[in-house]
Parts: sequence; C-alpha cells; structure tokens
Amino acid sequence: MVKLKNPNHFRGIRMRVNVFFRNNPTIPYLVKWICISLGISLAIGSASAGFLYSLQWVTDYRELHPYLIGFLPLAGLAIGLLYHYYGKDVEAGNNLIIDQIHKPSQHIPLRMGIWVYLGTLVTHLFGGSAGREGTALQMASSIAVQITAPLKLKAIDRKILLIAAVAGGFGSVFGTPIAGAFFAMEFFRVGKINYLALFPAILTAVFADLIVKCWHVPHTHYHIDVIPSLSFLSIFYVILAGICFGICARFFSQGVFKLGQVFKANISYPPFRPLIGGIVVALIVFCMGTTKYIGLGIPTIVASFEQQLPAYDFLIKALLTILTIAAGFKGGEVTPLFFIGATLGNALGLIIPLPMGLLAGMGFVSVFAGASNTPIACCLMAMELFGVECGIFIGISCVVAYFMSGQHSIYRQQEIGQSKQQRNKQQEGKRLSEL
Repeated sequence: MVKLKNPNHFRGIRMRVNVFFRNNPTIPYLVKWICISLGISLAIGSASAGFLYSLQWVTDYRELHPYLIGFLPLAGLAIGLLYHYYGKDVEAGNNLIIDQIHKPSQHIPLRMGIWVYLGTLVTHLFGGSAGREGTALQMASSIAVQITAPLKLKAIDRKILLIAAVAGGFGSVFGTPIAGAFFAMEFFRVGKINYLALFPAILTAVFADLIVKCWHVPHTHYHIDVIPSLSFLSIFYVILAGICFGICARFFSQGVFKLGQVFKANISYPPFRPLIGGIVVALIVFCMGTTKYIGLGIPTIVASFEQQLPAYDFLIKALLTILTIAAGFKGGEVTPLFFIGATLGNALGLIIPLPMGLLAGMGFVSVFAGASNTPIACCLMAMELFGVECGIFIGISCVVAYFMSGQHSIYRQQEIGQSKQQRNKQQEGKRLSEL
C-alpha cells in the first residue's frame, strides 16, 4: 500500500493559499475578468468583423445599384413591422443597455443584436443616413449577457460585464480600443467614471480589436498633415472652433429627439414612421442627384482632411441623419457625427486660420464628444486615430464642445453624475430624458 502524506500537511497548504487570496483580493478579480474578457471578446470581435464586412458589402452594392434608394420607404416599413411585432422589448437599443447598467432588472435577449444587425444592413442597403456604433454596442451587449446565467454573475458583475461588452463593441468596430474602454465608462453616466470596470473594459476592447484584426478586416486611416506650434493665438482659435462644434452637437441631439417626438405625435402606428421618413429621405437624395450624404459617408470624411469641400456638407448630412434616426431606422449616430464634425471643421477652415486637416480632425471627435457627453473617450480616440501630436488641440476642442452642448445627449437615458452647471442635489440625480 502507498502511504498517504499527513492530511494536516495539505490542510496547512490550503490555509496558506486562502490567507494569501484574502490578503490579495485583486488576484482572483483579475483572473476572473481575464477569463471572462477573453471569452466574450472572441464572440464580440468576430461579430464586429462580420458586421463590418457585411456593411461594406451592402454599401458597395448600393453604390452600384442606386435605384435601390427608391425602395427605402418599403425597407423602413419592414424594419418598423419587425420591431413593432417582434422587438418591442429591445426597441430602446442603446438606452436599454444604459438602463440595464444602472439597474440590471431584466435579461437582454440575443435577438436584440440580431434585429439591429438586420435593420442596420437594410438601412444602409437602401440608402438611409445612419452609422454603425449602435449596432456594434447592441450586438456586443446581447452576446455578452448570455453568460450571466451560466456563470451565476451577481448584479455588480453584470454591470461590469455590460460595460466591458460596450467597450469591446465600440473599440473593435472603430479600431480604437482605449477610446472604446473609456467610452463605455462615460456613455451611461455624465461626469462620473466607474473605475471598477476599467480593467475588464480595456481588456475586452483590446482583445476584441485584436480578433477583428485576425479576421483581416481593415479600418479607415486618417491623417493630419500639419500640426501648428502651440501659442495663445492658436489656443484661442481652437476654443472658437470648439464652441462651433458644441453648438452643432446640441443641434443634432436635440433635433433627433424633437423630430422623433413629432413622428410619434403625428403617426400613431409605429411601422408607418420609417415608411414616411424613408419617402422623404429618398426624395431628397434623388433631388440632389448624389449618394454623398447617405450611408456612412467615409469617402467624404477622408476628403475633408485633404481638400476644401462645400461649406454646406455638414448641414445636409446632419438633416438627413436626424430624419433617418428619428423616423426609426437602425444603425447609430456616431459615424454620421464624424462626417458632420469633419466637414464642419473643413468649412471652418475658411474663417479660422488653422490647418484644414487639424480642424477636420478636431470636428471629427468634438461634435461626437458634445453629442454623446464622452469627452475623455473622444480625446483618446483622436490620439489613436490621428497621433498624439494633435492631443492638446483636440483635447481643448472636445472639452469646450462638451460644455457647449449643454444637458443634451444622443443617449437619452444617460444619468447626470455631475452636472456641467452648478445645480442642487435633487437636480443632479435627474436623467437627461427628463430635461
């Protein structure tokens, strides 16, 4: 017989291990979230890669067959019927994710990601002016929460999981993982960041971005040719541009909300809202005779860094996007906001003596910062996309735009953790949707 070692010896080892983990509680936390982040990143990154590939395909197909824009009203009706009869519980989209981060009271079904994926492809195929961030966030969140029950995650862990999923979706679809992590911690509460979720958010965003790269799906590259020397005069010009970007962001976020209310007040049957909106958008596009202002508009964004564009480009894109989103089409607002900001910056180059590429880059992220109340994420995004040399200029512009946009956001369920103005404690707790 094999003589077993003294049981007290193993008991002593277990006791020392338990004491070690009690004295170092961060180690189990790090190990747990490394495993969870890696697992959900594989799915989120692969979903983002497939989505980006699909979106590029439908965009190219629409450009080759522009007659498809004439079917935008019917496409809108189809999206409206899908959500009215099979997706009422997920129609809130990003706002549902925000609600679940604040108060995890219900399970986010996987069909939220499936429906928004289909709706976004249909929107872009038939010529709606929309983005892709909303789809990425909803796909990532609906995928990630599926592990909640099997792993028996507590409420606090579920909140962190959703924040990490948002970081992975945003970071992987734009190729900006650090910005994605901070966006996820800013977008659900204004003025306060949940640092407990910082490690899972960064890790998930980085892993998901790596997975997209493994699938060989490229991201668009932007370049700012000239960065001027820092001076009091250049800072003044940056602040002036930031004010313009903030006003534009406020106009956009209020426009989406108010026009959405007009649709709801005057069209009682929800599927008819995107039908009517689609008719108006299609007529405008056919009257203009160009597809420049529909879809993502990436070619125009790239051009805004390199050549002078018509000064009205930003306004047409803003109006078409407001109409598309308010009517109920799917996709998101972020890439159109990039278009609006970059072309506005390009137009400001006619009156503000700063390099065109720098103004376009400032507008690219600053209008988004003001419209989404995520200035830190936008500063980091600029440095990831354009290089650290522009950081000071864009940082100032983003913060000015953030304050100039007021208490408004494209995410209506954002909570005000810290107001941009001095307010009393009762007002601090209000949500943007109540303002």
